[in-house]
Amino acid sequence: MAYDLLKGLRVVEGASFIAAPSCGLHLLQMGAEVIRFDPIGGGPDFGRWPLSPAGDSLYWEGLNKGKKSIALDLGRPEGRELAQRLAAAPGEGGGLFLTNYPVDGFLAHDRLAALRADLISLRVMGWADGRTAVDYTVNAALGVPLMTGPADLPADQPVNHVLPAWDLMTGAYAAFALLAAERRRRDTGLGQEIRLPLADVALASLGHIGQIAEVLVAGADRPRYGNDLFGAFGRDFRLADGERIMVAAITRRQWSGLLEALGLKEAVAALERDLGARFGADEGERFRHRDRLLPLVEAAMAARTRGELAPLFEKLGVCWAPYRTTLQALNDPAILDPASPLFTTLAHRSGHAYPTPGAAASMPGLQRHAPTTAPRLGEHTDEILGGVLGLPDGEIGRLHDAGLVA
Repeated sequence: MAYDLLKGLRVVEGASFIAAPSCGLHLLQMGAEVIRFDPIGGGPDFGRWPLSPAGDSLYWEGLNKGKKSIALDLGRPEGRELAQRLAAAPGEGGGLFLTNYPVDGFLAHDRLAALRADLISLRVMGWADGRTAVDYTVNAALGVPLMTGPADLPADQPVNHVLPAWDLMTGAYAAFALLAAERRRRDTGLGQEIRLPLADVALASLGHIGQIAEVLVAGADRPRYGNDLFGAFGRDFRLADGERIMVAAITRRQWSGLLEALGLKEAVAALERDLGARFGADEGERFRHRDRLLPLVEAAMAARTRGELAPLFEKLGVCWAPYRTTLQALNDPAILDPASPLFTTLAHRSGHAYPTPGAAASMPGLQRHAPTTAPRLGEHTDEILGGVLGLPDGEIGRLHDAGLVA
C-alpha cells in the first residue's frame, strides 16, 4: 500500500468487476486495510480477461494488489453469516463495507446495520432502480456511442469506447463518498447507506460538462465529428515522414504556438480578415471555421517531420502527442520511467514480473510505499477469522472441516 493517511480504517469488500474493487484499491493505496471475501473457487471476475499465457487473470491481480483475501462458501447460510459478521465486525476503524451485491440480498444494509448500528455501506449499482448495467450498456442507453466515431458513419451505427470510463469514475467517486460518510460518522456516530449507480455517475458527469443542457436546449443530438476536437481546434495530422500526431489548441498560447511553429501566422491572419473572425481570442471560432483552417494546417504538417516539429512544439508550448501503440508507449522511458515512484517491478502470482503502479497521487514530504501483489484466493482466511472475528483455533478448524471456508 502507499502512504498512511487512512491507517486504522478497515474496509471489507464483497465485490466484483471494476468499479467497487477499484474503490477498495484506491483506499488501500492511501493506507486503509482492505479485506475482500470471495466465494470458494473465486467470484465472477476471478478469471476475467486479460489473461496470462497460463490463464491467470492479469485483471484480477491488478485490481486486488495488497488486499487480504478470505474465501467463503456463500452458497450456504453459515458462509453468508460469516460474510455478514465480517462486514459488521467491531473496531473503531471498521464497519466500512463496499459491495456490488443486490440491494435486498443477504448483504442488504439493514441486515448488516442490525449487527452494527454505525455501519457504512457503499453499494455500486447499475441503474438506480436496481436494473443491471455495465459501462457499455450505460453508454448505449445514454447515446454516447452514437456521437462517437467518423462523421460519415450511418446515424444508427454505434462506436463503443474501449475505456470503461464510468466504471473507473464510479470507483473513484465511491472512495470519496465512503470517506465523506466516515467523516460524518466520526462527528455524529451515525452509520450510512450509500447507493452509487453507474448510470447516475454517467448522467451527472454529462450534466457537469454541459452535454445534457446542450441537447435539451438545442432539441437535437450532437452530431459525430470524427477526430475533431469539439468546440476548439484539434485533430490528427499526417507528417512528411508518415507519422501521425494529435494536436490540441485550446488555450491562446497553444494556438499561437502552433501557428508560429508551422509558419502560418500571416495566412491565418488573412483568413481572419476574410471571415471577420478572431481565432486567438475565441477557441469556438477555430472549431466553427475548422473547414477553412484544417487545409492550411494539414499542408504545413505534411511538409515537416516529427524531428523538425517536436523541438519547436515543446519550445512554443504546443499541446501534442504522437500516435502509437500501447506497447510502443510502454517501451518509451519518458512514459514508463524505470525510476518513477509510481511503478515498482513486482513478480506476481501469475509468474510474471512487470511494472506495477502504486497510488497515482504524489504527496511531497510523504513516502509512497511500493505496491504489493494480489493475494492468493483465501490466503488470509485464518488470519481474518481469528484476528477480525475473534474465532478460536478450534472453531476455525471446524469451519475448514465443514468446507465453509478455504
